[in-house]
Amino acid sequence: MRQTGILPDRDIAALFDAGALSTSRPLDADQIQPASLDLRLGDVAYRVRASFLPGGRHRMADKLERLKLHEISLADGAVLETGCVYIVPLIEELKLPHGISASANPKSSTGRLDIFTRVMTDGGREFDKIAEAYAGPLWLEVSPRTFPIVVRTGSRLSQIRFRRGNAVLSEIELAGLHARETLVAAEEPSISGGGIALSIDLEGGDDGLVGYRAKHHTGLVDLDRKAAHQVLDFWEPLRLRGARELILDPDEFYILVSREAVHVPPDYAAEMTPFDPLVGEFRVHYAGFFDPGFGHSGAGGAGSRAVLEVRSHEVPFILEHGQTVGRLVYEHMLSRPDRLYGGDLKSNYQAQGLKLSKHFVA
Repeated sequence: MRQTGILPDRDIAALFDAGALSTSRPLDADQIQPASLDLRLGDVAYRVRASFLPGGRHRMADKLERLKLHEISLADGAVLETGCVYIVPLIEELKLPHGISASANPKSSTGRLDIFTRVMTDGGREFDKIAEAYAGPLWLEVSPRTFPIVVRTGSRLSQIRFRRGNAVLSEIELAGLHARETLVAAEEPSISGGGIALSIDLEGGDDGLVGYRAKHHTGLVDLDRKAAHQVLDFWEPLRLRGARELILDPDEFYILVSREAVHVPPDYAAEMTPFDPLVGEFRVHYAGFFDPGFGHSGAGGAGSRAVLEVRSHEVPFILEHGQTVGRLVYEHMLSRPDRLYGGDLKSNYQAQGLKLSKHFVA
């Protein structure tokens, strides 16, 4: 067993047994994923004027008392409006042992709906980073950017990973792993900056579909209902028209897909990092976790692409087919999980191509 790495599912369950993780409600059956834990919304949401960090020794509850505008019960479901910022206490709490830290990220479905979420802690100086040995409550900042959403107590918008030490593969290790396992299906993989590059697919399939652009002034998306919404009520399909390029309009939200198939071997986890703004004024991928087994043929994932949530900033920007848009950083697992992403868990996005979130009729 390795001394550093991402904790697998059985070790996450052990954190509950040891009291390092606690919850006021029974765990959902599928809440523990191969390398992460889904986090659940608590009973209330607080509308605040603006995002903030507690910082220093400040408690979230104290800052909320000063900054909240009003309180919304989530017990029977509530609408969170676009352009607003909400702070929600989470059901799960932490009492991490020494040597264990954590990081959080929006779930894939959350990112594909353009919902901006960040986990916060008492005294936290960074979003989505939980310090080693942190003990206390967790809070989630939620800001729907494109669609108004319906959430309720127990809704799962974010996920958390636990790690012991530094588990990131060096560029030499990453090159060796790619040579053995083919992490991305590229003829000449680009490995730099600690990650392996992904590029954009703007050729599309036989129907010429290359992506979707979100519509404005739509109805509500209920986050706890699968296949309940019609695609065309919320999305404009984008099709190839001659040139293999797409002009990103400022502050529009797009769902696109990687040119390369992605593979995360069972003993590793991966995360997509926001791309360097020096090569383009756009952001890719709010939800960055790839679990062990994503795209793994043994888990039914051969050919899985990375779906990309893209938003341009400030100025229009032209994306061209094959242009690099993101990098995957790989980390060691502490040990292989009991269950892999995909067939073991009936995961929503295994073997995916260009795919919207699970909330829309396929």
